[in-house]
Amino acid sequence: MNRQVSPVFLGLVTVMGVSAWGVWAGYAASTGFAVFLFVVSAWIVSLCLHEYAHARTALHGGDISVGAKGYLTLNPLKYTHALLSIVLPVVFVIMGGIGLPGGAVFIERHRIRGRLKHSLISAAGPLVNAALALVLVTPFLLGLLDDAPIAFRCALAFLAMLQVTAAILNFLPVPGLDGYGVIEPWLSPKARRQMEPFAPFGLLAVFACLWIPEVNAVFWDGVDAVMGALGVSWQEVAYGLRYFRFWEGEPEGVFIPH
Repeated sequence: MNRQVSPVFLGLVTVMGVSAWGVWAGYAASTGFAVFLFVVSAWIVSLCLHEYAHARTALHGGDISVGAKGYLTLNPLKYTHALLSIVLPVVFVIMGGIGLPGGAVFIERHRIRGRLKHSLISAAGPLVNAALALVLVTPFLLGLLDDAPIAFRCALAFLAMLQVTAAILNFLPVPGLDGYGVIEPWLSPKARRQMEPFAPFGLLAVFACLWIPEVNAVFWDGVDAVMGALGVSWQEVAYGLRYFRFWEGEPEGVFIPH
């Protein structure tokens, strides 16, 4: 069973660390591009941790095949659907500034005994996103970023928001998302058969619904409320997105409320 951390993952962590330092120190030729590299690499790292949590929980639940498939190495190239796992989530961030992980690891569910274990396997991924969100907002809550460079502070706020949206959206009880995976073991066999054909389209359906103005407004109002409760203002998140979209030009005259 291969559990050695992949060089690919370590490379992503290195890019994340170097780009974060570039944003903090202001040594990057383009602050916006450095923010872009930092957020994208950190987002992919979080995707790896999300899928690792699924695989690790499945291993303890009885599916020893996850080791042979390389899921425990944190290598994103080992995921079942690279397009859904990495490419689409990054595209979602670029297009709409939203964190929406896709399906990646294939769990051999017949090896798992007990409905609770199945539910925990599905819940493990978004719980990691929730935990990462708490880690990222802790410096805000403790006032540790009051004198930090504005670009770094805003980038961290934007990254925290991505984790919050990922946790919220993935816990939706929509076929194909982890929230449905949590409740699926408790449904009747007939209900599961009826929902199964919709699973491949659940992720895209949720993203499409977010383009409906009324749904979009309700969703972002909820996200703003959560971020505010966690000590992060919408201004910080908005400017983090503006830095991230470096091709639109870097923001000027940023005001950060304390």
